[in-house]
Amino acid sequence: MNKRINIYLLNIIVFLQGLVFYAPVATIYRENRGISISQIFLIESIYMILIILLEIPWGIFADKYGYKKTLVLSNLIFFISKIVFFKADSFSMFLLERFLLAAAISGLSGCDSTVLYLSLDENDNSEKAFARYGFFSNVGFLLGSVISTFIINISINLSAYYTIIPYGLAFIISLFLLDVKGESKKSKGILFNIKEAISNKEIIILILGIALVAEVVQSITVFLNQGIYIRSGIYIRYFGIMLAGIQIIGLISVKSYKITRQIGQRKSILLFMICILISSLSLVLIKNPILAFISIAVISTSMGFIEPIFMDIQNKSIKIADRATILSIYSIIGSIVSAIVSPIIGIASNASLDIGIFTCFIITLIAITLININYKN
Repeated sequence: MNKRINIYLLNIIVFLQGLVFYAPVATIYRENRGISISQIFLIESIYMILIILLEIPWGIFADKYGYKKTLVLSNLIFFISKIVFFKADSFSMFLLERFLLAAAISGLSGCDSTVLYLSLDENDNSEKAFARYGFFSNVGFLLGSVISTFIINISINLSAYYTIIPYGLAFIISLFLLDVKGESKKSKGILFNIKEAISNKEIIILILGIALVAEVVQSITVFLNQGIYIRSGIYIRYFGIMLAGIQIIGLISVKSYKITRQIGQRKSILLFMICILISSLSLVLIKNPILAFISIAVISTSMGFIEPIFMDIQNKSIKIADRATILSIYSIIGSIVSAIVSPIIGIASNASLDIGIFTCFIITLIAITLININYKN
């Protein structure tokens, strides 16, 4: 069977996993179940540490036993994590949910992009394929946001319950993936792979910068956005519609490859980071609901443009057999940054919403400076 079927199946899987019906009220859902903002960010920090610990074992497993087995196991754990999330009603249960999520994400990390990359023909544009992969995820998230508006009107708890269904379907579809082989069957060992990964200083600095910005985007668009909307006078029943609107705007990120053709990949990354920087500052200075929505939309969409470019750069930089292991090492570096930054944003946000957002602005500024210096060198 043609390995290109993997591309279609992966797009369907990521579409289904985008159907997170509780996303518009994720923070409120957790708070209703008894945990605070600072506890949410603490769990996120622990979650990042768990990913760090699990990344390399999953990468070694994938390179040794096959990418399909890794994806199937990871999607099964992902499915189970959604069941636990629905049942969670305490700090320990939400921590367990994050442990399972860390196991799933660290297994999928690098492995899904590896299968996608190795399923392409020689003449295919890999950045375009990664952009489409992100597009289907965004479409799923968009549809989930629209549907969630009706579910939340009935019950916030139901939004978590119905999210279980598409994740179960995603697991079933992953069973039909075809395994693909890397450049070589012979592994050179974990120590060699670590040395190989960290020897590329340019990629490492790029990973550090993007990890900083990714944590900022995650914090603003997932955890702080609901507080920003409430402060601006927006009612909770509109959260799903607003999230859907942001996802519709974000669909334009599928054309990221057209922008990189004009100005290059590194300049494109810097451009979108500057958009995130300006939007973060505007959220501190402006309390208008329309401008708050626009700023968050710009932040989310800019990250949507950055992701496929970054995935393409990482995959093209790898020239050895253990592709999944190298990508796992790259992911560990990013996760370490996130584990450090997440509680900082959490503590700042606990003091004041504006302080939390301004902290995000400073972190983005540091990331831009880091990447700009690296780019010039």
